[in-house]
Amino acid sequence: MQKDAYSLILEAIDAGTYKPGDRLVESELAERLGVSRTPVREALQRLETQSMLTRDGRSLIVASLDHNQLAELYAVRTELEGLAARLAARHASDEEQRVLRAMVNEDKALLGGDPRALSRANKRFHKQIHLASHNRFLVQQLDLVHRSMALMANTSFAAEGRDMAGLAEHEAIVDAIEARDGEAAYQALRTHISRAFETRLRIDAGELRTR
Repeated sequence: MQKDAYSLILEAIDAGTYKPGDRLVESELAERLGVSRTPVREALQRLETQSMLTRDGRSLIVASLDHNQLAELYAVRTELEGLAARLAARHASDEEQRVLRAMVNEDKALLGGDPRALSRANKRFHKQIHLASHNRFLVQQLDLVHRSMALMANTSFAAEGRDMAGLAEHEAIVDAIEARDGEAAYQALRTHISRAFETRLRIDAGELRTR
């Protein structure tokens, strides 16, 4: 299925092709994506409405999150992700559990490597937990939250040592889901998000080096 201009621009922001503060030019995007300017214009208007883009004079730029917005986003993400883990412990099929375990094992090969690759693996892992919750409304809300996460200029996995700690936290989450322990899964995922937020704050404060 061919992706529309909106999805393609959103993916480019998520991949870091366009970073917070970058200017998006309608004609350049149309040429790059190989589509006409009309769908690009409509996509940009939609992204502006969703606060993914903001105005800088007459130009549209990729939005950025200030400290308060970041804290608000993580507060919502912590609760929703925790709920997804709790529901996954209750509803995940044996096959879904095996996929989560395989993801953790396979991601160990990425330790010490490209932070962007780890970030992509992290997103896949969290998305799998969302789906394993078997709650479509929760999945929709988490999609919105993760879309806004793309407005952060770097990944917490870029911090030295965060990759190993993050993967250990993933392992604890899967352990709890496999044990069908909803409360433990909820707490493990909340802890994981809390530590990621702390790492991000320390990066922003210049306390941690990134790769």
